[in-house]
Amino acid sequence: MTCTLILTRHAKSAWDTSAPSDHSRPLNKRGRASAKALGDWLRDMKQLPDQVLSSSSQRTRETYELLGMKVPAVFTERLYHASSDIIFQVLREAAHPQTMILGHNPGIAAFAHAIVNSPPDHSRFDDFPTGATLIARFDIDIWNDLTWSSGKVVDFTVPRELLGA
Repeated sequence: MTCTLILTRHAKSAWDTSAPSDHSRPLNKRGRASAKALGDWLRDMKQLPDQVLSSSSQRTRETYELLGMKVPAVFTERLYHASSDIIFQVLREAAHPQTMILGHNPGIAAFAHAIVNSPPDHSRFDDFPTGATLIARFDIDIWNDLTWSSGKVVDFTVPRELLGA
């Protein structure tokens, strides 16, 4: 059996907002379009998660909603600006073999680099821009057996490629 991770950075958020904190910043227009396009891409790829583990921020909640995933989501403060080590711990606690993690940089980019055995040949993988999505497969039966550098890249995309922008 294998486990599959869909690792997504939240879509583009608004900076010109009256949100009272960084945690409550919403998506902007481009971010909303990007999240919908990412959801369509995942459906086309037949890579839908069984569960979503997400930061509790407004922009990750909106990204999840616009992805159109019809699966349970857990929104946790632990993933809000989490380090790669925290993301690793959260994933090891996942209950389903096909799991999506929605989070923030710089932790999500660092985690993406540390969890795969070989990075994809993609110019944007290093900076993991907003909406970037990595699909990686692991030769494990349960997430608790996860180890660093063990994922095999299935695919990687950024919203600009999906939107043709």
